[in-house]
Amino acid sequence: MITNIRTQFNQNFTEELYQRFLDDVAAQHNHRPKFRVAETPVFIPKKLKQHLMAACEEIAEQLCVPDFKAKTQRAVEFSIPNEDDKTLFLQMDFGICYDEHGELFPQLIEIQGFPSLYHFQDLIANKYKEHYDLPDHLNYLFNGIKRAEYLDLLKRAILGNHKPENVALIDIEPTQQTTQIDFWVAQHHLGIPVLCVSDLKVEGKDTYYINEKGQKTPIYRIYNRVIFDDLVKRTDLKREFYFSKAENVEWAGHPNWFHRISKFTLPLLDSQYVPKTYFLNELEQYPEDLSQYVLKPLYSYAGMGVKIDINKTDLDQVEEKERENFIIQQKVTYQPVIRTLDEPSKCEVRMLMLWLPEMKRPIIINNLARLSKGKMIGVRYNKNKTWVGGSVGFFEDGV
Repeated sequence: MITNIRTQFNQNFTEELYQRFLDDVAAQHNHRPKFRVAETPVFIPKKLKQHLMAACEEIAEQLCVPDFKAKTQRAVEFSIPNEDDKTLFLQMDFGICYDEHGELFPQLIEIQGFPSLYHFQDLIANKYKEHYDLPDHLNYLFNGIKRAEYLDLLKRAILGNHKPENVALIDIEPTQQTTQIDFWVAQHHLGIPVLCVSDLKVEGKDTYYINEKGQKTPIYRIYNRVIFDDLVKRTDLKREFYFSKAENVEWAGHPNWFHRISKFTLPLLDSQYVPKTYFLNELEQYPEDLSQYVLKPLYSYAGMGVKIDINKTDLDQVEEKERENFIIQQKVTYQPVIRTLDEPSKCEVRMLMLWLPEMKRPIIINNLARLSKGKMIGVRYNKNKTWVGGSVGFFEDGV
């Protein structure tokens, strides 16, 4: 999107250079990411950076209201002890579009109170820098944060006041997860165990695991990466640990925030950067031009169940008891703004934020970008295409 840098990058690109870059990423932790890593970073100009930062500020302001938890209580599916006052991790996904003047302009697609690839994004950004000749005035971090400070912020957020061996990253069968590369980078930087939820043992109200030496090791804090939608389907998973009974653990990202800050939040937001969004059950009448809206189930993941082209019949067919679990959202038109060696790519930028207990407001610290040439962002819309997949944004210095 920064024309001169894009032109130079494309002219210097070779498939051999890209493969060396991918091989180096894989060599760092003896794991090749299961998702596609794009050939290129995204070069984001100052004006778009200003819009993205302003959008995050406007939206964060609406998450800071005193009654936010009351407004989102219906979204909480499970009663899990020790919920904190605010989310620790916060992400906002923006589609890169044009405004009415043809200028680059972000539109919110999703918002999440759940950790993303905070550690992998640091790795991939630095590998792009090592393998490609990127200008020094571009940065992937925010607020003047340097890399060492960034990693220290994550360490404080995830470990809290505990030793690494007493903090566990948990997921369902971590070695089977598509995004497991982030687990291994986190483990490298933090020294924490990566465990399946079935590895957790319970004794009274206490939780522990058996370490590599066969020693019983207490868990005082959990860095949760479990998606409940996936967990409830795994009736075959034998486990002792249940979230609703975890009274003596702290959370690095309490699970309730996964539900509170999610698609459920979108109808509560009012900003020029947020497409109009409504709970289906609260609509007295449908918008006139339904072709400009998409239908989304509240409780789905990775775009599952989303209907892009809808009509009145689609909405009428949603059962009455289920209507509160659906939203309709005004369509966002991603623009193919990234020139590649063939057709241009569309882009989505995820702003990675952190909200430590001592902070009055969340701060932006990093980002994640995703490139697409398909109808939507996602693997199944980009099969057999190049210059698509996961990436990172490098932003022009200055605001």
